[in-house]
Amino acid sequence: MLLNGRPVSRETHQRLEHFAELFQKWAKRINLVAPSTLEEVWSRHIEDSAQVFQIHPQPAEWIDLGSGGGFPGIVTAILLAEANDGFVHLVESNQKKAAFLRVALMECGARGSVYPGRIEEAQTKIAHCDMISARALAELNLLFRYSSPWMVGKSCRALLHKGRDYQREVEKARSDWDFDLVIHTSAVENDSVILEISGLRPKV
Repeated sequence: MLLNGRPVSRETHQRLEHFAELFQKWAKRINLVAPSTLEEVWSRHIEDSAQVFQIHPQPAEWIDLGSGGGFPGIVTAILLAEANDGFVHLVESNQKKAAFLRVALMECGARGSVYPGRIEEAQTKIAHCDMISARALAELNLLFRYSSPWMVGKSCRALLHKGRDYQREVEKARSDWDFDLVIHTSAVENDSVILEISGLRPKV
C-alpha cells in the first residue's frame, strides 16, 4: 500500500482507514476541523499529516502541540506503530477533543498518549522530546514560544505545517529568534510547506 507514494504495510493502511472512520463519526458531534473539509479527510488531512513523519521517518519521541482532531499527531502515532518504536505526546486543552484523541489512540493501536491541558502546563510535565509538530495552531512567533523549553539549547527539531503566507511569518519571527530553516514543499497542498526548524534561540 502507498501513502504519498511511499509504501506502508497493509496493517498501517487499515489503521489509518479506521482512524478516518472514527474521525468522521466524532466530527458529527464535535468540531474537529472546518466543516468544509470533512469530505476530504484522507487527502486533505491524513495524507497531509503523514508528510511530517515521512520527512523524519526514524523512531523518535514527539510532542504534537494543539492536536485537535489528531492531525498530524494521531497519524504520526499510527506510523510509529509500524516501527514498534517512538511515541507521541498529544497536547490538547479541549476536553472533548482530548477524549476523541484517547479513543483514536486506543482503537488504532497507535503509539501515544494525551496530555489534556494547556501547552504552558505541558512544558513543565513533559521533560524531553526529539521532534515537535503543529498544524493550523498559531503563527511562528507563538509556536516558537510554545516550543522553546524543549528546543533552546537542545537538539530537538520542529516540523510545522504552514500555508502560502509562511514567508511573512518567517521574516517576523526572525526579529525575535535565530533559527535554522529547511523548507519542505508540500506534496499534497498547493502553496503549502512544512518548515523544519532547528537551532532555535532567542535574540538578545
